[in-house]
Amino acid sequence: MLARTLFEKLWDLHRVADLGDGTGLLLIDRILLHERTGSVALESLREAGRPVMAPGHVFVTMDHIVDTLPGRGDATIMPTGTQFITATRAAAQGAGLTLFDIGDPRQGIVHVVSPEQGIVLPGLSLVCPDSHTCTQGALGALAWGIGSTEAEHALATSTLRVRRPRTMRIRIHGTLGAGVTAKDLALHLIARLGSAGASGHHLEFAGTAVEALDIEGRLTLCNMATEMAAFSAVIAPDDKTIAYLEGRPYAPKGARWEAAVAFWRTLHSDAGATFDREHHFDAAEVAPMVSWGTSPQQAAPLGATVPPFDADAGRGTQGAHDRALDYMAVGEGQALAGLLIDAAFIGSCTNARLSDLRRAAAILKGRHVAPGVKAICVPGSTRVKAQAEAEGLDRIFRDAGFEWREAGCSMCFFAGGESFGHRQRVITSTNRNFESRQGPETRSHLASPETVAASAIAGRITDPRELAA
Repeated sequence: MLARTLFEKLWDLHRVADLGDGTGLLLIDRILLHERTGSVALESLREAGRPVMAPGHVFVTMDHIVDTLPGRGDATIMPTGTQFITATRAAAQGAGLTLFDIGDPRQGIVHVVSPEQGIVLPGLSLVCPDSHTCTQGALGALAWGIGSTEAEHALATSTLRVRRPRTMRIRIHGTLGAGVTAKDLALHLIARLGSAGASGHHLEFAGTAVEALDIEGRLTLCNMATEMAAFSAVIAPDDKTIAYLEGRPYAPKGARWEAAVAFWRTLHSDAGATFDREHHFDAAEVAPMVSWGTSPQQAAPLGATVPPFDADAGRGTQGAHDRALDYMAVGEGQALAGLLIDAAFIGSCTNARLSDLRRAAAILKGRHVAPGVKAICVPGSTRVKAQAEAEGLDRIFRDAGFEWREAGCSMCFFAGGESFGHRQRVITSTNRNFESRQGPETRSHLASPETVAASAIAGRITDPRELAA
């Protein structure tokens, strides 16, 4: 029998028809929506007089536009934000969809909520009008981001036309060093391969370093695949995946669970399967990372300096490099560690899960944020927030001088609502550092939650290993 990659198995499982020219019609098992784009698709569908084909397979949450300030309601800082929330609520309820509304203990960032609820499962296909849907491939699913028009089609037909991507495997051998996280690994890979390094490809992450990651670390790694322009990413399910999913609200139960586990164990790339491209990396070479520019590919180890432009690397132009230096107010050869910061943010679908908050709290405990630094922590879901509070993590964050917020995307991106100040320098656990991503001309440095915590305490970009307990 022909050896197949995991992607090929997932594609074949969901292919309804071959439409020619490398395009397939795929069955969509799960559809996730949020209030920034979900209402658009649902309203268009309603106006066209088409019902949702499988309402029980569609899940809606409030995360992108909703405020995260304590005591929040439908009112938002973002102009017109309330209309997005109320329109999404009405459309979801009218279509009979599962809604994780404001005040619901299941509410949160879509890519945090889905794994913790067991909505995403190995072998399923899952789409959402959000570019970081690739996060959920960490559980062995075929998960990718779509647009609102595609969401409308998927809602009406439970299918989508998809041009088949090529395949790429990234193997990370060895063991990550002490204090080095999945976020550091992701930034290391992007810095090496570039922001277009996986364009047109579906990634599979493999190797001993990936197998050693816990599920939340794998979610972080897959989350950043879109920053390499990948179609999506996947990690083969294993015993950790099965243990993580067992007992989740939407996971199978009883005999169905046993059958599901038996199937999940077949979801791996066969020995001898071929990929269109392969890359190999040594985990021992990965260090705590921080971005210096306005793209995730513009990142370097914390102990390094801002690099000069490398024309041979194939990662952008001299003009883009110089623009990033000017925007971020840094210079070639300047040390990254020691840059003074104005703010620190822990949150987003990349790094706002319970393990992220635990690791940051271990750095913060018994310490305090530097004078003049605005520090905010936004848990990834209401469930994460409740778990953190049960462990007393919220007290550690508050005692250290962090604001402790309600769950949501918050200042991962600036869409006319809350933001950091003009040209403020922010250390952030988010996934993107584009111009004005977190506020008007805000200068964002991507890093792990530990680096954000350590930098908030020092008032400057700091290697968390210097403060590790």
